[in-house]
This record gives sequence, structure tokens and C-alpha cells, in this order.
Amino acid sequence: MLSLGNSEGTSGKDVSGEIIIVKSMEEYDKLSTDQVKDKIVFFNYPFSQSFVETFRGYSDAAKYRVTAASLTAKKGGKFAIVRSLSSAFDDVPHTGGMRYEDKILKIPAIAIGSTTADELEALLKMQKVTAKLNSNCGMKGEKLSHSVIGEITGKKDQSVIVVGGHLDSWDVGEGAHDDGAGIVQSIEVLRTFKKLGLKNNHIIRVVCFANEENGVKGGIQYGKTAKEKNEKHLFAIESDAGGFAPRGIALEMDEEKRKQIKSWTGLFLPYGVYNFEGKYSGTDIYPLHDMGVPTAELVPDSQRYFDIHHTEEDTFEKVNRRELLLGATTMTQIIYMIDKNW
Repeated sequence: MLSLGNSEGTSGKDVSGEIIIVKSMEEYDKLSTDQVKDKIVFFNYPFSQSFVETFRGYSDAAKYRVTAASLTAKKGGKFAIVRSLSSAFDDVPHTGGMRYEDKILKIPAIAIGSTTADELEALLKMQKVTAKLNSNCGMKGEKLSHSVIGEITGKKDQSVIVVGGHLDSWDVGEGAHDDGAGIVQSIEVLRTFKKLGLKNNHIIRVVCFANEENGVKGGIQYGKTAKEKNEKHLFAIESDAGGFAPRGIALEMDEEKRKQIKSWTGLFLPYGVYNFEGKYSGTDIYPLHDMGVPTAELVPDSQRYFDIHHTEEDTFEKVNRRELLLGATTMTQIIYMIDKNW
């Protein structure tokens, strides 16, 4: 098991109770307060294997991780167990953010791996099961941290093109795909411009954002600072979906700019990059998008990403160097094209 991000623990005390299982929000809503009171609620909603785009499966299941603790507390439950948001059939638990509702008791929430979830469900069909949790986790207040920024000055003007990823990761693994890969790819953009002697028209700025996993604080602060400085941003792209082989670039901008970028598709095909249909962008750059800046996100092949996402399995050796560099090449090329054409 793993505690979920932001979860309070049990203050080092044993908390025990009978486990009850629900397979959906609809099932939970039908339970009375008496049925939940003093129980442990096990939300066993599996990651859907029906979506080709695995981020859709993740979004579909994420509501259970985010809300399980507060839902359980509202009806007097002791703590919540959720099935990990995993596309794999293994016993590796996945952590990730959850949140408490205001004025609702903060009870613990933990995640268990897929095979444990299946075994627990089978056991609950045969007999009463109790569990005991003892946890010291909890929120310890705020500490100052910093985003890391580097840039190449433009020869034409001081308009800014941003490329970035986020520095932080969940502590259970190394954060190699989430988001060490995005950090390396972003720095590689600047290195490539410098090594090839490319003369950029606008500022190309790498931002290694702080604290994405726990509130997007670095991204929010960057947007605030950009607004205060009255900086003009032409474009921003983030890599935060793993270092696997690139398949496309999602574009969140007006239709005219989308059409212009999509007209460059032939230049990306040699890298196996063909999909420009997505209309979304990276989490850290949403404050820039809210300010009217065209934003984008690198779209790698996602089939393996949620096997290791937010787990002890997200380690350096899982990253393939060639796939990582293909992603960096794709981002460098889109930035080069925008720098020359916008």
C-alpha cells in the first residue's frame, strides 16, 4: 500500500475496522450513513482498458483517488482504500494527489495494487474482513522552493517562447518519466540551439517548474510573474507525459494557429510524429493559457506510462535514450518553426 498525496495519517495510532467494498460512485451513493459508519470503504474501480488513449482511462478513474477520503468521512467511515490508477496487472501501488473538502474530517486514504485489489474483492465475497492502519504521514506546512530557469536571448525581440517540465516527483520512485524526462528534453532544446549555432529571433526559455504534483505552485507563480513583468509570450509547450516515443503534439490555441502548425506535419513524420488533433496542454503552463498564450504538450506513446506512474517503478532504467531524444527533437523542431514564423 501507499498513502495518497496530501493524506493525513493516523498520528501513529492503530485504526481498525471492517472493510466494505463499492465498485462505483453510484454504489457508494446508495449506502446509508449507518452502513458506512466506523467502516473502511474500499473503492475498487478498475482503470478502464477500453481506451486507446490511456490518459482517458486515468481521468476516468482519478475521481476515486481524489474524493474517496472525503466521501468516506461524510458518512462516518474510518479511512478509505482505493484501487491504484494503474494500467498494469501487478501488485505495485500508485500514489497521487487527493484533496479534502472544507469542513470535512480529514481521514486517511491509501492505494493498493491491482492484484491485491482483486484478491481483497474475492475474499470479501466469502467472509468479513477487517484491516488495521498505522500511519505517520501528514501535511507539514509550506517551505519555499524555486523553479529553475535558463534562456537564450532573441536577436529580433524579447518575446518569449517557453519549453518546460516539472522538477518535483512523488518520493516513492525516482520520477524518471514523471517528470525527469520532460526536464531533460527541455534543457536539450537549448543545448541543440547552441550546438547547431541556430540564431533564434525570440527568447527561448526553459522553465523547470517547482511543485507541480502538489498544487502547480511553480506554474502559477510563473504566470503571475510574467503578468507582473508584462512579458509577451508567443508560445509555451510542456513535456509531462513520459519519455516514451513521441507520437504528436496537442495544441490548445485558436484555430488559425492550429491550422498553421498542422500544415507542418510533414516535417515531423520522419520522427513518427503525426497526431496534432489534441486540444489540451501541460498543467504547469495553464496559467499562461489563461492569459491567452497559445500552449501545447508533447504527446508520447502512453501505453506503458500508467504501468509505472507515481510508483517505485518509475526509475532511470525505464527511460529509453533514443525515445527520449526523439521527444526532445520534436520539441526543438516545433520551437524552431514557431520562432521563425510567429
